[in-house]
Amino acid sequence: MMSFDPSAPLPFGPIPSPRQLQWHALELYGFLHFTVNTFTDLEWGFGDESPDIFNPSDFDAEQMVATAAEGGLQGLILTCKHHDGFCLWPSRYTGHSVRSSSWRGGQGDVVREISDACRRRGLKFGVYLSPWDRNYSAYGYPEYVPYYRAQLRELLENYGPLFEIWFDGANGGSGYYGGARETRTIDKMIYYGWEETWQMVRNLQPEAVIFSDAGPDVRWVGNEEGLAGETCWATLNRSDFIPGEANRDRLNSGDRPASDWLPAECDVSIRPGWFYHPAEDRRVKTPEQLLDLYFASVGRGGSLLLNLPPDLRGQIHPNDAAALRGFHSRLSRLFSRNLACDAAAISGPYRAGLDRFAPAQLLNPDPEAYWTCDDHDLTPTLILSFIQPQRFNVVGLREYLPLGQRISAFAIDTWQSGGWQPLTSGTSIGARRLLRTPTITAATLRLRITQAAACPALSTLGLWLEE
Repeated sequence: MMSFDPSAPLPFGPIPSPRQLQWHALELYGFLHFTVNTFTDLEWGFGDESPDIFNPSDFDAEQMVATAAEGGLQGLILTCKHHDGFCLWPSRYTGHSVRSSSWRGGQGDVVREISDACRRRGLKFGVYLSPWDRNYSAYGYPEYVPYYRAQLRELLENYGPLFEIWFDGANGGSGYYGGARETRTIDKMIYYGWEETWQMVRNLQPEAVIFSDAGPDVRWVGNEEGLAGETCWATLNRSDFIPGEANRDRLNSGDRPASDWLPAECDVSIRPGWFYHPAEDRRVKTPEQLLDLYFASVGRGGSLLLNLPPDLRGQIHPNDAAALRGFHSRLSRLFSRNLACDAAAISGPYRAGLDRFAPAQLLNPDPEAYWTCDDHDLTPTLILSFIQPQRFNVVGLREYLPLGQRISAFAIDTWQSGGWQPLTSGTSIGARRLLRTPTITAATLRLRITQAAACPALSTLGLWLEE
């Protein structure tokens, strides 16, 4: 977070918290959907599964985490308890857990092994704890909420620093419920007492971001295809939302103006399903498809949460691992060299004529460097000029987030045959905007800010060649 600078612009609108800024920097991380469903070949368990069903033949947390790390993921979020209620750690509050499984002789702890492996590999670790529990007899009654919070406390206190806590929107329906085998509904507005639950997270894991339809730190993007809107603001009027009650269109685009910094997380599975199914071994997304998803998520200001479901062994399947490695290779090759760094950056008057706000700061790798202008200048223009023409087909922009999301629209042109020719344009930028363009060779490029709510503050302008 920037320190106070009296010559800098004042922040505009809601701005990210320090924990949100740390989250933005990750961009790409993984989900591990793993529970009894892996062994019953289902997506949602009913809650009456025997704990003995959970019995991976060759569980290897190191293999899962190494696969994620080698694939460029910055962290992993584990489904510690899905809707079936089975706990992947030996919870003190239920027998429906690994403690009652024959796996590891009842002494196993999936959460412990994966969280430890993440720390050894330098990956962040996060937890998913389904609010809906189709096994627990008291679900739907007041006594379930203290039970849920007690289990959440176990995860928050016993598995090291967490970077994200993930609260699902599935709430109520048919279930086993301790043998009742009935349908139960809840009032999503009041049943869980979310504000109190979130405060417990704040107290025990102050650096962790909290995900749900309503945040309070990160919002769902409104679909499970990993696609942010072409316009995707990092801001939302959070008071209009509760977990499990989604306006998908607004979650996909965000709100502007808005009261809260609440950026989008784009969740998608590398397979058609969220849990492992042998029939899907040949339906793993290709590296090219994963790269497309990256442009439609990270490239629209959100993050990409990519699910890698462990198989019946308790490892990432070779097909999934190969696709992830191929994706990472393409991503690394694409962004290995920012061609814009070879250019001279020129603009009209910049803020107070101070070098620290000059257009050259757009090419400075320091994340605290940015180009900005005086308060009255809402539509500045910047030109990149190369000694030799450059061939490129990807353009990238970043705003300086501690000052808020200020730019509403922009356009990029190139000088061709004696005149400016439009290349691409867009609306929201935020944490990152990536645009694929036709492959073009040019010696001069122009960035025009065509609409802004406050004087723009841009930290990056990049050009790359995707081959």
